[in-house]
Amino acid sequence: MRRIRYQVACSLDGYIADIDGKTGWIVDEPAIDFGALFDQFDTLLMGRLTYEGMAKEADGFWGKKVFVFSHTLEQQDHPQVTIVSKNAQSTLQELRSLPGKDIWLFGGGKLFQSLLALNCVDTVEPAVIPVLLGEGRPLLPSPAVKRMLTLTAQQVFPSGIVWLEYTIHAQEKSAETHL
Repeated sequence: MRRIRYQVACSLDGYIADIDGKTGWIVDEPAIDFGALFDQFDTLLMGRLTYEGMAKEADGFWGKKVFVFSHTLEQQDHPQVTIVSKNAQSTLQELRSLPGKDIWLFGGGKLFQSLLALNCVDTVEPAVIPVLLGEGRPLLPSPAVKRMLTLTAQQVFPSGIVWLEYTIHAQEKSAETHL
């Protein structure tokens, strides 16, 4: 079964974007092979804010299938992606059962919060950037469910980026649905 992996850059104080939703503070790291990184995935999951920010910049989303979780976007207005506005858990279970590569929970924190509550995230893989933002969009907004993690990999890069990989321990299915 394909895994859903929350792979994200975050500041040392836990933000994935600054207060304006910008990520220009992410330092360049030549030792990270972004081609190999992107090749691990064939599907991207995004919340509305991430999608709207990327739709202007990402030319075809690198050839990946994109699922945008939103209650406000309409499918007919965004034919290049699949809009998921209901039945998120069944949509994800179907995606996971299909053949293919892993699924990248590309952003953002609110989507991570919702999918974590549904037990639909297998790993959280932050690339911790050596910067303190003080405020911004959090890696995991409050309130969030508690989950135990197991560290499965780590790597330190010359720029000071620390890449961590944790497996998330599944909990009893939550009756809460944030989507």
